[in-house]
Amino acid sequence: MKALLIMLLMLAVSLCAIDRWVSWKTQDQILTNTDHIEHYQVAVVLGTSKYLGRILNAYYIHRIEAAIQLYRSGKVTHFLLSGDNAHRSYNEPWTMKRDLMKAGIPEQDIALDYAGFRTLDSIVRAKKIFDTNHFLIITQRFHCERALFIANYHKIDAACFAVPGPAHGTDLKIRIREIFARARAILDLFIIDAKPKFLGPKEPIFSDDTPAETSENDNHPNDTKPHPAE
Repeated sequence: MKALLIMLLMLAVSLCAIDRWVSWKTQDQILTNTDHIEHYQVAVVLGTSKYLGRILNAYYIHRIEAAIQLYRSGKVTHFLLSGDNAHRSYNEPWTMKRDLMKAGIPEQDIALDYAGFRTLDSIVRAKKIFDTNHFLIITQRFHCERALFIANYHKIDAACFAVPGPAHGTDLKIRIREIFARARAILDLFIIDAKPKFLGPKEPIFSDDTPAETSENDNHPNDTKPHPAE
């Protein structure tokens, strides 16, 4: 029994250490004030469900509102909307696109990644499939930290605009889930060298006559259950 308690304690300490390490390594890449954001050709909006049951998801609303604000202020000129596309009634990229277009953002400035099943997929595919190696991520701060940690490992030049979460503060369930997600990220990156579920031919966001960013090469894209934050 004592040995089990010691093992559980060591596990808890390790999880907390990983959590703090991820936050510390990415703290200088997180932006909270639009005045401090340089111009980015591409912003990657990480998907989440628009509704939780019949209630609007505050995580989703804040990400979309931030994207609209950045576009209107000239901070961003193109969007890559990355998320899950489990079935017709649950399509994160398409839902985000519809809401951005309702706000007046032209369709030609929006690209969709239907295979952003996990944060790792979204970040790595932005580089390997959509041919952009310099971009702004839009999501909540805790998610920013993990997304940036993944980006840094893959030598992607990224920053993240941290948007608010629900008005009542961080949901404890989400925070606990994030601790385990960070441990999974460490395992993915440093132990098993995880790849996105789908890779394949490039689908550059920019046409040949538009200045694009650096690239790399690499099996087939596009085409799960809503989470409140990721």
